Amino acid sequence: MPELPPVEYAVAVERYLAASGLGAGSRRIYRIALNTWAWALADRPAPTGPERRRARPPVLPLALLDHPGAATRLRTATARRAAATDPRTLNRELSTLRAAVTWWRAQGWIDTDPTTALRPRPLPGTGPAPLTPAELRALLTLRAPLREQTLWHLLHESGAAIETVLALNADDLDLRHRRTRPSAAPLQWQTGTARLLPLLLAGRTAGPLFLTDRRAPVSTPAPDRCPHTGHARLSYRRAAELFTTLTRHLSPTTPWTLRQLRPNDTGPGHSARGR
Repeated sequence: MPELPPVEYAVAVERYLAASGLGAGSRRIYRIALNTWAWALADRPAPTGPERRRARPPVLPLALLDHPGAATRLRTATARRAAATDPRTLNRELSTLRAAVTWWRAQGWIDTDPTTALRPRPLPGTGPAPLTPAELRALLTLRAPLREQTLWHLLHESGAAIETVLALNADDLDLRHRRTRPSAAPLQWQTGTARLLPLLLAGRTAGPLFLTDRRAPVSTPAPDRCPHTGHARLSYRRAAELFTTLTRHLSPTTPWTLRQLRPNDTGPGHSARGR
């Protein structure tokens, strides 16, 4: 007999975490982030500092996410958090809430998405410089697995954020026109990616574009599992680990990062024009 939809927000959080396939440490971090948003939905300021981890969040119904005022409350809370924490932490918290809301909607527990208008905060420009043309040539001619080569080409040629690229599904792609379909984030790519994508897909028409090497745990949400292979969506953490490992010999003293694949003139939301 299927479980009844949860009434309380806290119960919905626990069911989401149980289905996420995350380790215990990651579940704890996600729980803290989602509990923080509970204070926002109750229209109360969240505790800060050490108290944030120990405070019991307010008890509230999950249906509050469907309330017309939920989006406004979340925007107000985002502004408060922006004044009290660094942009990377806030952006992770926003991403955690969006992922949970997406999963709850897929279960039919809520109808609306009050996070639609929430935007990631710009990060300070203190990161490493983009790879030079010579470094890019060394990277893109490296003998690396097809999945990694396709990901690296697409990141560089589209200029898109890593999170955007890893969120792509097979049916988001318009291979003929070297771009995504209107229903997906707007990306375009060039010859290198166009050559590799059909090889990576190998006939797959649905499910995540970039997959893990192993089959997904049974608890993996359906949108993050390939219906053809049963493998899960590749995570940013794993993609970053592989990039560092495979490129270590190219830059032994200063490891490269995936974000260095974006061109110099690439800003948030940029998409390189295919040619």
